[in-house]
Amino acid sequence: MKKMRTKIVNFALIALMLSNMAYCLPDDKKPIVKEDEKKQSLYFSNLSDEQYTQLKKMYKKVTDDEKLIYAVELLSSTPGEFSRNAILGKNLTMKPVKIEFRNLGEMSKKHASFDALGYKRKNKLYIYINQKHEDAPPSALAALLAHEAIHQDEFNSLNEETYAWTLEAVVWYNLSKKFPEDAKKMHPLVNRENTLKMLLEKGDYTNKYIRKSVYSNPGYSNLNSRSPGFEDPEEKL
Repeated sequence: MKKMRTKIVNFALIALMLSNMAYCLPDDKKPIVKEDEKKQSLYFSNLSDEQYTQLKKMYKKVTDDEKLIYAVELLSSTPGEFSRNAILGKNLTMKPVKIEFRNLGEMSKKHASFDALGYKRKNKLYIYINQKHEDAPPSALAALLAHEAIHQDEFNSLNEETYAWTLEAVVWYNLSKKFPEDAKKMHPLVNRENTLKMLLEKGDYTNKYIRKSVYSNPGYSNLNSRSPGFEDPEEKL
């Protein structure tokens, strides 16, 4: 019996040594993990490894934030598809738009309360989303991005803002039907989107009341009525 116990102890010691060796393997002996191997995905679990890898490559110069990628992808097959294409590079700069969450107050005190900010530097476009919206539903972020992707140059106008705000409202109208639970969430960005949706519906799905809101916004008081590409005040979506 003593010999049997000794053998069992010896086997246990050998097993322990082997397990320790597994954690001390030289680098060239460690298991190789492919760089393009699919990671745990919260938003794209339905994609194959190859599809997920291609998606990440497509957004490499836009963002590595999966939630933002998903938000942009939600614009597919909606009136916001133009904005998705613009973000991916089909814009006036012909370059992808860089998107990130950011403390806008660090850029400028007057921007601290903004929900998002479009910016152009050295022929490259950026969209900075207020970091307070990091926990916003992707559908609300998608509507916001549809708006911001309209601004592609240094010029802006009341017509352009009216178009951008109306597009945001229309996109939210569509996505809130697809994700009705998102429209019920208590979040400042959702509140913004629901307000726009209300104005859209009040105007019988025209920009009538959104335009009035833009024209009465003191933040736009210095804007001209027209800008390149937005000369027609009745621009249709």
